Amino acid sequence: MVDLAAQQDEIADEVATGLKDIFTQGSFIGGPAVADFEQAYARFLGAGNCVGVANGTDALELALRACGVRPGGEVILPANTFIATAEAVSRIAAVPVLVDVDPVHLLVEPDQVAAAVTSRTQAIMPVHLFGQTAFVERLAPVAEACGAVIVEDAAQAQGASRHGRSAGTLGHAAGTSFYPGKNLGAAGDAGAVLTDDDGTAARVRMLGAHGSERKYQHDAIGMNSRLDTIQAVVLHAKLRRLAGWNERRRRAADRYQELLADLPGVILPRTAEGNVDVWHLYVIRVAERDRVLAALNGAGIGAGIHYPVPVHLSRAYRELGYGPGDFPVAERAAGGILSLPIFPHISETQQQYVADQLRAALQRPSTPSAHPLRAGGRA
Repeated sequence: MVDLAAQQDEIADEVATGLKDIFTQGSFIGGPAVADFEQAYARFLGAGNCVGVANGTDALELALRACGVRPGGEVILPANTFIATAEAVSRIAAVPVLVDVDPVHLLVEPDQVAAAVTSRTQAIMPVHLFGQTAFVERLAPVAEACGAVIVEDAAQAQGASRHGRSAGTLGHAAGTSFYPGKNLGAAGDAGAVLTDDDGTAARVRMLGAHGSERKYQHDAIGMNSRLDTIQAVVLHAKLRRLAGWNERRRRAADRYQELLADLPGVILPRTAEGNVDVWHLYVIRVAERDRVLAALNGAGIGAGIHYPVPVHLSRAYRELGYGPGDFPVAERAAGGILSLPIFPHISETQQQYVADQLRAALQRPSTPSAHPLRAGGRA
């Protein structure tokens, strides 16, 4: 699905130098490396503030808390997302309110959001899924009318934009993840909160440090969620290359569009007008998805599913009271979506092999043939 070794090869010398400095100085928590990365990532996106935290789920939770979402408040989010989006809401004892997504891009549907608003709505959480940017400009008047904040889930859209503005800078705050497989990935878990509001940023930083601005003075019940200094070194090295890596992803997506254009029964992804996507995932839709996926995996292709179970059908969220048929677009998508390998270093040969094996799998159930790409890296 993604070749992390190729990324590591590009940054190895720079990371080694940075790590040597950290171990020489003994600055393992915080320090200049973290501050330098936070400032650089904020500049990259055009955000007022970036606060590094331990992971993407913490980032969403801290953003919600810092924006004033309280226990019992309702937070509207799409059913088609990774469960961490909903978990962040539940972890602060707020209530996830799920809505359906649009049938083309599988992004949260603004009209559905408007219909779900109640007097208890405190936040709207658009998810920038697969490297796309959600239609936040259509959510803004909904939020304003009900007095809610917009907290973006920007974990899959580092460097994406809508109408010239970066994903993660379109609402009151945003949480992002630097999980290793993201477009900007750490060498472990890491995340960040983005906001233009200095007060919100200060509160995130305070809550992530046990509710403390000064040592042993605790003004709120917080948590221990800080960006590890070693991860900041890795992230900063990758950030210097992120724009170029995202452009390579766009070229790879264009290549797939050409290679797969004539395949019957395949729905290819489309970029929404006004969006510049960064193709964190290249997601097609096919019939008999599970059979096709098994054939691709058997041919040595790291295809996958993002995500096979909508949030409302997961066992963890049975208490919300939703059931099959409540969000038909998300449910239909879950049965047909298939993520093909895409990463900055994928080769034309690898993509051709993926296309050939997909074509064969769609034509008939078969035992995949041996493939020639081991020397060039796993597709």
